[in-house]
Amino acid sequence: MSVGVIPPEVALDDEQFVTRSQAGDLEAYESLVARHTAAAYRTAVLLGAGSDAEDVIQEAFVKGYRKLDRYRGESSFRSWLLAIVANETRNLHRTRERRNGLVLRAARVEQSSEIVEDDAVGAVLAGERRAALVRALRSLPSRDREVIVCRYLLDLSEEETVTMLGWPRGTVKSRTSRALVKLRGLLAVEEVSRG
Repeated sequence: MSVGVIPPEVALDDEQFVTRSQAGDLEAYESLVARHTAAAYRTAVLLGAGSDAEDVIQEAFVKGYRKLDRYRGESSFRSWLLAIVANETRNLHRTRERRNGLVLRAARVEQSSEIVEDDAVGAVLAGERRAALVRALRSLPSRDREVIVCRYLLDLSEEETVTMLGWPRGTVKSRTSRALVKLRGLLAVEEVSRG
């Protein structure tokens, strides 16, 4: 090697960053956060966090750091982290419902709350059919919405979806199939109603 030539830096994979983080290297965890922030944000928004998505992912990253010693590498770090994001989003939904009860349900119907959620989703989804798809996704039961978001909008593998949602593989397969049928039906009705 000649003098003055700097060897190219080899990018570390998630597992190397996780190992370093588990050993107390905060910069390694910051690298994991930087690498997975976009996917975590998309997950939170698509699962219904809306304008609270940033709070959800911040809490998820903090919990991920605290629970890092429990990560065993049986699944990808990404799917493990996104499972935490999904749980935090579910917690947000439960908290909202407990705290606001009927007032929150009424606010969801108001135009202003639709605009706030559409703005957040708009950052993730593009194109003319986005609004129809988002309405159809919102009208699906939460478990159907979760599996569609994981498999098709976050592009997670079946194995990653199993890990993220904590469901048996057969449940993921059957719910995906049924949810797609429901979603297609809702989109067809939307298409017909638009003329």
